[in-house]
Amino acid sequence: MDISIIVPLFNEEESIPELCAWIQRVTTAHSLSYEVILIDDGSTDSSWEIVEKLSVANASVKGIKFQRNYGKSAALNEGFRVCQGDVVITMDADLQDSPEEIPGLRDMIINQGFDIVSGWKQKRHDPLEKRLPSKFFNWITAKISRIPLHDFNCGLKAYRSKVVKSIEVYGEMHRYIPLIAKWSGFRKVGEKVVQHHARKYGTSKFGFERYINGFLDLATIMFLGKFGKRPMQFFGFWGTLLSVIGFGIFSYLTVSKFFFDETGLTQRPLFFVALVIMIIGSQLFLTGFISELVARNAPGRNHYLIEKKLGLND
Repeated sequence: MDISIIVPLFNEEESIPELCAWIQRVTTAHSLSYEVILIDDGSTDSSWEIVEKLSVANASVKGIKFQRNYGKSAALNEGFRVCQGDVVITMDADLQDSPEEIPGLRDMIINQGFDIVSGWKQKRHDPLEKRLPSKFFNWITAKISRIPLHDFNCGLKAYRSKVVKSIEVYGEMHRYIPLIAKWSGFRKVGEKVVQHHARKYGTSKFGFERYINGFLDLATIMFLGKFGKRPMQFFGFWGTLLSVIGFGIFSYLTVSKFFFDETGLTQRPLFFVALVIMIIGSQLFLTGFISELVARNAPGRNHYLIEKKLGLND
C-alpha cells in the first residue's frame, strides 16, 4: 500500500465526508493505493455514525472509536500501530489541512530520502491571538531541540513507515514527533510549505493551555532522550556537586569557629544554608540511585533499533 492517512477527530461531523471525498479525488488522480484511518477520540456528536457509513461505502476508509476523549497523541499512537502504508501521513479533520499536499509529501519521503517531512503553514488563516503564541512556541522549540522547523504544531506531516513503528507518542507529545524520532535515530527531517485553509465548520478544540502542557512535555522529552536510560548521570552529578558545596561550607564554618571566631555554628545563618544544600544534594543522589534501579529493571532497558543485519537470522 502506498500511503496511510491517519486522521484524529473529535466532533467533526460536518467535515468528515468532505475530507474523505477530497482525499479520494487526490489519490485517484495520482494512482495511489491508500487507506484512511479515522480515529474518533470520544466524539459526542454523530461523527462515528458518519465514519461507519463511509467505511461501508469505501473499503479504504477505516475507523477506530475511543471510549472517551484521550487526546490527539493517543489517537495518533493507535493509528501508527495499525497503519500499513509505506508512507504515513497525518492530518487534521477540520479541512484546514489540504489533501492536495499528499503527493508532494509522499514524493519527499520516497524520492528525496527524508524520514519525516513536516508541513509549514507559512500563511495561516487564524486570529492573531492564536498565531503569536504559536510563533513563540515554535521558535523556542526549534532552539531547544535544534531541529530547524518553523511549525511543530502543524498536523500535516509525512513519515516513513519505519519511523512510526519505532516510536511511542503520549500526553501532548504529538507536537514533538520529529524530536522523538530524532532521539530514535531518524535524523533526515524535511519541511514543506503547505496550504492552510480557514476553518469551515465548528470551532477549535485546543485552548491556550496546550502551550503550557507543550513546554512541559518538551522538557520531559529532552530529559528522557538524554538521561532516560542513565538517570544517575543527571541526578548523581547535581547531588554530588551540591553535597560537596554544602560540605565545603560546613568545613569552612567549623575551621572558622575553632581558629578565628568563637561564634557557635548554629548562630550563623550560613550553617543552615550548608545544611539545606547537603540535604538536597543527598536527596538528588538517592533519587538518581533509585531511578537507576528502576531503569535497569524496566522491560525496555535494552530496546534498540537495528537498521540492518548481515549474515544473521532473527
